Amino acid sequence: MSQENVELLRGIYADWARGDFSSNTWADSEIELVVADGPSPGRWKGIAAMAESWSEVLSAWEELRAEPEEYRELDHARVLVLTRNSGRGKASGFELGELQTRGANLFHIGDSGKVTRLVAYWDRERAFSDLGLSE
Repeated sequence: MSQENVELLRGIYADWARGDFSSNTWADSEIELVVADGPSPGRWKGIAAMAESWSEVLSAWEELRAEPEEYRELDHARVLVLTRNSGRGKASGFELGELQTRGANLFHIGDSGKVTRLVAYWDRERAFSDLGLSE
C-alpha cells in the first residue's frame, strides 16, 4: 500500500475516531459519497452535498465514532478500511441505546492525493459481498 494513501487515511481516521467529522481537506471538490446501506442510504456529489449528508446523519447520533481496524489495499487507487463504529442514537430526545457495528469504507484516491469517491457501509458483510471479497 502506498505510504501516501496510508497517511491520508490515518489522518482522516484520527479525527473520526474522536468523533470529529468536520474536516473535508482530504476530499476532492467533486467527491462522490455513496452510503450503501444503513439508516440513510444514498448518493451525493461534491463537498457541499457530502457535508450536508454527513450533517444529517450526525444529527441522529451522539458521540458517533469510526475507528479503523484494518486497511486493505485493493489496487493502486482503492483502499478498503474495516471499521468499528459506535455511538448513541437519538430521536426526538429519546435514547435509542448504544450502537456498535463493524462497518467498512471504500476510498478511491485520485492522482491528486485526494479522495474522489467514498462508499460507506454500516454492514461490513455487505461491503465484502459488493466487492466480491471474503473476510
